[in-house]
Amino acid sequence: MKIYTKTGDKGTTALFGGTRVPKHHIRIESYGTVDELNSYIGLVRDLVSDANLKDELTHIQHILFAVGASLATPPDKEKLKNGANRLKMQQIEVADIQHLEKAIDTMNESLPMMTHFILPGGHSTVSHCHIARCVCRRAERITTLLDESEPIDTLILQYLNRLSDYLFVLGRMLSKTLNVEEIKWNA
Repeated sequence: MKIYTKTGDKGTTALFGGTRVPKHHIRIESYGTVDELNSYIGLVRDLVSDANLKDELTHIQHILFAVGASLATPPDKEKLKNGANRLKMQQIEVADIQHLEKAIDTMNESLPMMTHFILPGGHSTVSHCHIARCVCRRAERITTLLDESEPIDTLILQYLNRLSDYLFVLGRMLSKTLNVEEIKWNA
């Protein structure tokens, strides 16, 4: 498989199904930001030592690939004429969102109650987790913008929203695990 095709040399790229769009198209921004998020989660995964957490983050990365593939597929290309799915790709399910919610609840049980906003940082692993959270929020904002013009699966929006919450709580949990003080924002 060749890495370079030269088909994008004039500033366009192909979506799943073959439609060509400018590289700055909102659909490209949407799945490109999800790809960036996936990379940051990979970095966080590389920085943690807990095997269960590594597995969970790997699972999230697989889900994000499915999110990216869905966002890279324009609605008119999702189905074949007979109604069957064009691509045999993983779909986001309610269970994926519930999995994040359960993980958030489990982590929260061992954390002190929040009484203030918390400044990101304290340890490089925690900081990278917060960067991933910010990228996730951006992916969510861009994807909601895409949804206004080309409706997408609502479970994707819910998943990105819950994932940013998960990453925030994960940052707090990592602070506790790494014995890092959370610095409260003083307004």
